[in-house]
Amino acid sequence: MKTSSTQNSFKQWTREGRRLGATWTGNGVNFALFSLHATAVDLILFDESGTRELQKISIPNHDHDVWHVFLPDVKPGQLYGYRVHGPWEPTKGHLFNPQKVLLDPYAKAIAGEWHWKPSFAGEVWQNGKRTMETTDTGPLVPKSVVVDSQFDWGQEERPYHSLQETIIYEVHVKGFSKLWEALPPHLRGTYAGLGSSHAIEYFQKLGITAVELLPVHQFFDEPMLCEKNLRNFWGYNSIGFFAPENRYSSLGDHGGQVTEFKTMVRNLHAAGIEVILDVVYNHTAEGGIGGPMLSFRGIDNEVYYRLNNDGSYADFTGTGNTIHAANPHVLRLIMDSLRYWVTEMHVDGFRFDLAPVLARDSSGVNPISAFFTLIQQDPVISTVKLIAEPWDIGEGGYQVGKFPGTWCEWNDRFRNSCRRFWKGDAGQRHELALRLKGSPDLYFENRRSPLASINYVTCHDGFTLQDLVSYNEKHNESNGEENRDGSNHNNSWNCGIEGPTDDASIIHLRRRQKRNLLLTLFLSHGIPMIYSGDDWGRTLNGNNNAYCQDRELSWLKWNWSEEEKSFKKFTEHLIAFRKAHSLFSHHQFSKSPLGKERFRSWIRSDGKEMEDADWKKETAATLGMLLNGDEKEFEVSGDIPPHTFYIFLNGSFECLEILPPEGGLSWKMILDTASPEGWMNEGEELEVKFPLKVTDHSAILLQKTG
Repeated sequence: MKTSSTQNSFKQWTREGRRLGATWTGNGVNFALFSLHATAVDLILFDESGTRELQKISIPNHDHDVWHVFLPDVKPGQLYGYRVHGPWEPTKGHLFNPQKVLLDPYAKAIAGEWHWKPSFAGEVWQNGKRTMETTDTGPLVPKSVVVDSQFDWGQEERPYHSLQETIIYEVHVKGFSKLWEALPPHLRGTYAGLGSSHAIEYFQKLGITAVELLPVHQFFDEPMLCEKNLRNFWGYNSIGFFAPENRYSSLGDHGGQVTEFKTMVRNLHAAGIEVILDVVYNHTAEGGIGGPMLSFRGIDNEVYYRLNNDGSYADFTGTGNTIHAANPHVLRLIMDSLRYWVTEMHVDGFRFDLAPVLARDSSGVNPISAFFTLIQQDPVISTVKLIAEPWDIGEGGYQVGKFPGTWCEWNDRFRNSCRRFWKGDAGQRHELALRLKGSPDLYFENRRSPLASINYVTCHDGFTLQDLVSYNEKHNESNGEENRDGSNHNNSWNCGIEGPTDDASIIHLRRRQKRNLLLTLFLSHGIPMIYSGDDWGRTLNGNNNAYCQDRELSWLKWNWSEEEKSFKKFTEHLIAFRKAHSLFSHHQFSKSPLGKERFRSWIRSDGKEMEDADWKKETAATLGMLLNGDEKEFEVSGDIPPHTFYIFLNGSFECLEILPPEGGLSWKMILDTASPEGWMNEGEELEVKFPLKVTDHSAILLQKTG
């Protein structure tokens, strides 16, 4: 190693730049930044406040388009950024602007709060042309942080739950515990809060096996929201693909967020709970033309983003830009990020937001794209849970059922059919039957199993479960867009009155509907996912797009009513029931998944098997399903001994009388969503006398006793 001649106070050594980012070696820090088109790169070191520039180091070395320097006097906690020089040619995609201090794409932590200012834009329009914006942003923007990656994982053992036993709880780190008075105030709304003993006890009692965290990559608020005095709550606006979001840290933002995140994961793993991250690699917080210049845009805009021929941004995401995932340098960034979160942060899987974007090339969404190929062959990433949001807004972007065999997918067909059936829509009988079977119409042909389907009725995007049965229309006025945002197609039903009511009959109907929807979710084949708060019945007052509502509306409350406590017990019992009976998590399709199966029969209200003509009755809103646990394939763990169950779903507006399935001598009632508590008391299940009345918009679960 040779010491470089320099006028700066920090010594510089020359080292290879193969490892990107700021790497603490124990005796100094190696800085390495990739830029294909830069002509010069300055590393800027800042004081602890991030506002005063300590030193500018003009990096003398660049090998294979990586600019690198080793500083033996720098230690973890150091704040830094880059100024990158190069051509200003907007029509060719080049937007280099050394007046803007830029975040390191490989930064392991980011310090400082983000408050949008027009001067953060890298360009302005003058005389109809894109012109460089010349305000120096050095004192104003957040900074990258040098991090010491050492952490004591102790005797940690990762849970490694099989897909068959997986039950997912989608949750927001801040929203989960921000109002929880059982926690010390400084831990509420933090990684520490989510990994606390109180939270773990909650998750274990509920029975879930994995938490799926809404985005925790460092993200910034959109300029539009800042101008309205709102904040991005969901987090789908990433800027740091290696850095945990600093606003969820109780240990500060100079590296404490990394330690606290790891501690959360370690605690959850010790309790047998996996951690899945919702990741946003399809776009960044830099937005479209005129958006802030924060990192990628100023480092090498033409490499990192998909551009049109005139230098404008191709937008398959609805955010103003699209990451150029077909570029090998960008693919390396994504793969390095994924590998980092598995190996260094110990997460157990990923849910990819707008996943088709990552597989797009010049021909559209390519099922054998480089992205899928790299994931499949990677010895680290291929071993964790991979979940796709299988659509984007571009042409041909709806890809449900088309992802590779190792992937799971959010199945919106399940969501839609459940909602339509239970609101009484006609013609949903056959569609719902397919979803109960694990969606063989989507997954069987390409040799995938029911476990490819992530089944859900609600998620962060849309109505909560309570609002789904309380509102016909969205009520998003507080988002500041005159109720224009959010979906207009919710398949919701308010049960007779819009919003809150004191009408007892409507309250009881809504209670049944919530139970019906969760019962359908947890007794279907596939992987169930429940949205946080739906286990007890939270409301967002009809807002179906609360992405910018970082306030009490979106934070979970913990002072539940008696009704909410009762509903939570119902949910806990339902999850426990699924876990106890492998019939409901069967992981293989039969040889004729669209036809007759050995262990499953479809039953009419008169007790006879469905015939072809019955499936074609458009007005029918009922469905009976018999699951025969006596089949040899179910003599495995879970059923001791195996049982036979009959489920009858009455989505109609009439009370019906039903007869038992043929061959069953006697049955007992396990669950009736129309009864006061839903579940029958343990040991007091009622022997059923036929004909049996089934209330309108209700479901029953019977167990064969002889």
